[in-house]
Order: sequence, then C-alpha cells, then structure tokens
Amino acid sequence: MNSLTDSKIPIKNLYYMLCYAWGHLAEKDMADVAREDEKDIKHLLTRILLVKLRSLIKRGFYREYKSYQEETGTLKGRILFQESINTFSFKKGKMHCEFEEMTHDIVHNQVIKSTLFSLLQNQQLDKQLKEEIQQLYPYFAEVVVIKLNLSIFQDIKLHRSNQYYRFVLDICRFLFESLLLNEDNVESQFADFERDPKAMARLFEEFVRNFYKKEMQQYKVYRENIYWDAEGENTNYLPMMQTDISLENNERKIIIDTKYYQNTLTQNFGSKKLISGNLYQLFSYLSNHRKAEGKETVGMLIYPKTGKELMLAYRIKEFSVKINTVDLNRDWLSIHTRLKEIVK
Repeated sequence: MNSLTDSKIPIKNLYYMLCYAWGHLAEKDMADVAREDEKDIKHLLTRILLVKLRSLIKRGFYREYKSYQEETGTLKGRILFQESINTFSFKKGKMHCEFEEMTHDIVHNQVIKSTLFSLLQNQQLDKQLKEEIQQLYPYFAEVVVIKLNLSIFQDIKLHRSNQYYRFVLDICRFLFESLLLNEDNVESQFADFERDPKAMARLFEEFVRNFYKKEMQQYKVYRENIYWDAEGENTNYLPMMQTDISLENNERKIIIDTKYYQNTLTQNFGSKKLISGNLYQLFSYLSNHRKAEGKETVGMLIYPKTGKELMLAYRIKEFSVKINTVDLNRDWLSIHTRLKEIVK
C-alpha cells in the first residue's frame, strides 16, 4: 500500500489546496508560473511571491503615519517642553518635537523584506530565484529587517486600503513557517511541509471546508460546537466537541471529519479494517448533535487516498455513515468532481 510520504502530492494540487484554505481562489491561475521541474511548493510560492511583488512595486507600497521624536531646529508637530528643558535643547537653537510622517517602513513591508532576507540566506533555494530576489531587494531600501514570529503575522491589520497585501502576506507566513532558522539566523533551510502530518492535516481540513463553502453554496458550511447529551452534576467537566465541517440545508445535515493519515485502514488479525477511533469520534458527533425534525443526518469520514479507493456506506442505528477517500495525486478536475459527488 502506498503511503502519503511515498508519493508526493503534485505541487500544483498543493497550491490549489492552499488557495482554497487561504480564501484566495482568484489566485489559482498563478500556478501557471510553475516550471516543469519545480522542486517543491516552497519554490513555487517563492516564484509567485516575486510575481506579486513586481505588481506591488508598480502599484506603490502601502504607507501609514508613524510617530517620531526628534531634536530639531525646525519646529513641527508637538513640542516636548520637558525633554527640551532636560537636554538644554534651546541653548542649541533646537527643541524636542513629536510628529507623524507617512512612511513605507511599517510592519506590512517589514514582513515582506524580512521574508526576502531569509530566502536569500536559504541554502536550498534555487540560484536563479535568489538573483530575482536581489533585483527586487533595493526597492525595500527604506524598510528595516525585523525578526519574524507568529504574533507579528497575527497582529497585522488589513482593511480596504491594503487588502491587496493579503495574498502576499499569506505567502510570507507560509514561507516563514516552512523555514527553519538556526540560532544565529545566518543560514536557513526549508522544512519538508509535505511530510509534516500535522501541517498537512490542518491544510486538508481547511481546504475541504473552504472548498465546500465555495463549490456547494446550496449548503451552509461551518464548524459546529456539539455538547454532550448528558445529565448530572458538573457537566461542565465534559469536553466540548467541534466538527471539522458541517454542511446543512433544509433536507440534510452532513457532519464531516477529515483525517490525514499514512494509512486509511488498519490491520486486525490479518484483515484490513477501518480505524475504530475515527468511527467512534464521528458517532459521538452524530449521537449528541441536536437533530432537526424531518432532516436526514449523515456522518462522513474523508481521507486522502493512500491505497484502495474507498466509498463505503453503512446504517449505524438511525444514522447514515459514509467513508470516502479523495486521490490528491490525480488531476485537479478529478479532485474537484470527487469532492462534490461524495456529498450529493
């Protein structure tokens, strides 16, 4: 049986999955910049980043007002009398002033420049891509390099005036999370994202959920909190359950749990069986959710295909339970078709 680490998902398919997961479907066609011999998703995203940055440079960097303090002979902004007295500025014909100026040196552009800086230190990045980065780097001369961390990305403010930065910053965040910097930040190397089961499980779930939001608009698509149908004291100790994906319309409700495993089936006394823990989890969702009168409820497990294709259907108590695989190695149209047909 093939495993998810034996056969890599085609780079373009990974990119399409990211576009759905990030909510950037308009950028799907950017996959066309991929080369036939593209090494991995990081190289493709770096190539796309450079294309988008050229457009950004033509459009002009986003700027914001930034507060400065300065001892100056030209009065501007607010005069800081106490600081001026403390430093005897008036004897030099100067005063301390606080003022605001429009600048490109803001976190949005700092993140981009810092990402480019990290890519230039990367030992695995193609020489040709590094040369392209070097061509763009001078445009960021007035922007400082900062030490990136996750909270910086989380705190960036995006609004109507700078929405065009969103895709670029999402790429920067992905590359940041994929880069393993050593302690002195002199060299860096890429983490193998495709072989990180936790990262791929997150991507698979977000991709499937956003795919259904976009492609199956006859359903309300959401994550649902489910509480135990329990009585007794201190029920607050019971953990809350949350579905990966719930699809709901007037006739049906489908509770979906996505799983990204090395193997879809497990060996039990020499025969292949479904993974019992996954079924128990799904059945807990079905048993405890608030069932609407006259509405069919379906539980579904979706796995990436690693061996035999599965399209199983069972009736367990009063619930319909389905187990399906999706072959992420096939062409994108086949993946698109498969995801739609399993919820029809």
